[in-house]
Amino acid sequence: MTNLDCDVAIIGAGTAGLAAERRARADGATTLLIDDKFAGTTCATVGCMPSKLLIAAAHAAHAARSAAVFGVKVAEPEIDGTAVMARVRKERDAFAASTIETIEEIPADVRIRSRAHFINATTLMLDDGRQIKAKAIVIATGSYPNTPPMFAALGDRMLTNETIFDLPDLPRAVAVIGAGPLGLELAQALARLGVDTQVFDQGTHLAGLHDDAVAAELHAILERELPIRLGVELDAKRVGESVQLTWSGVSNGQATFDYVLVAVGRPPSVDSLGLDKTGLVLDSKGVPEFDSHTMRCGSSSIFMAGDADADRAILHEASSEGAIAGRNAAAYPKVEEGRRSVPFSVMFTDPPLAVVGKPAAEDSVIGRASYTDQGRAKIEARNAGLVRLYASHPDGKLTGAAMVGPGMEHIGHLIAWAISRGETATSLLTLPFYHPTFEEGLKSALRAICAQVHAPLPRDSDQGSASGG
Repeated sequence: MTNLDCDVAIIGAGTAGLAAERRARADGATTLLIDDKFAGTTCATVGCMPSKLLIAAAHAAHAARSAAVFGVKVAEPEIDGTAVMARVRKERDAFAASTIETIEEIPADVRIRSRAHFINATTLMLDDGRQIKAKAIVIATGSYPNTPPMFAALGDRMLTNETIFDLPDLPRAVAVIGAGPLGLELAQALARLGVDTQVFDQGTHLAGLHDDAVAAELHAILERELPIRLGVELDAKRVGESVQLTWSGVSNGQATFDYVLVAVGRPPSVDSLGLDKTGLVLDSKGVPEFDSHTMRCGSSSIFMAGDADADRAILHEASSEGAIAGRNAAAYPKVEEGRRSVPFSVMFTDPPLAVVGKPAAEDSVIGRASYTDQGRAKIEARNAGLVRLYASHPDGKLTGAAMVGPGMEHIGHLIAWAISRGETATSLLTLPFYHPTFEEGLKSALRAICAQVHAPLPRDSDQGSASGG
């Protein structure tokens, strides 16, 4: 049995691992990419893409039900659950096949189908007994769905984001456990597709939001479509082919569901790596402490990337982290800081939620804009939402935002770019805002920041336009 040597070994062939391998090999390093399945990325197989496919079907159903407000009369939509789920799987499989094609473009002698664990900080052991000696190692093993024992005991009546898309038909009733972005996205989609859906969470913070005002607005909007029960303790037991769920706390009750969808987080997949053999300092999640600008663990030749580091579990961040880790692993011991983007996340509920930059600090200046009377939002009968922009004092430079409302997945990009460029509220107000657009709604928040920092408004700008023109 022949042991192996390389410059850079990468554990995990998801988004981060693929980016790390590409970067390291492009920089001249010999690489080995280790994965036990090579089944495609989390995004393509069980995450971003199948969830958005389900959400797209839900949007179509909601649009049909909402048409009457525009004087367009249609019958109540008939939801063909088997057809909905068949399309989700068909398109999901196409996305996954595309990622697998990308993986297969990597030279065959670079890809190793196996599990790996550390013997020491520079040596890995494979399932077949071979060892890999590497100058540097990148951990990109991703994450897995958290399934508390009470729900795991439900057997096939428990769903996660890794199993729900394989249902042959839409169920009658689902309890969604977890009011984070994943749980809320899927819950709203299921409800719009005619599934009796309720959301439960022990915590009291919706979608992990730090901004209480935006969280309250989001809660009010979503509860128009389905119950969201926060601050409750749960008890679940299987009764035949159903689940009986009992809750107590802020509210009390009992109901029977076909399934429980558990969406209470995705811990990093690092437990089986033998990290205790590396000498690295581990945090409370069992993840090695690392520098988020170099992705390096302490002073070692081990680097982290993607969901495995339990930091920014978002695809574009995983890709960036993989590239930084791969570059530094190839150049080890020369390590340089990579450029990290402004933190930016989107939840694809309707309306969507965007969170950008840093949370508001005690001395932050905050500009507020309601979308309940915003012109374009009223035109489309989507007039609900709240934008809160954060800026520093006394310069009015944007530092972050929390925004729920129509078009926020797009407007969030604009704010992220503005923060990256060091824009102030005043400088943004010198830019064009076309009428009537959702972007126009930002102007009142920007003006409020200018007023608080005593910044002059652009001299040639008319400040009197109402939302209706």
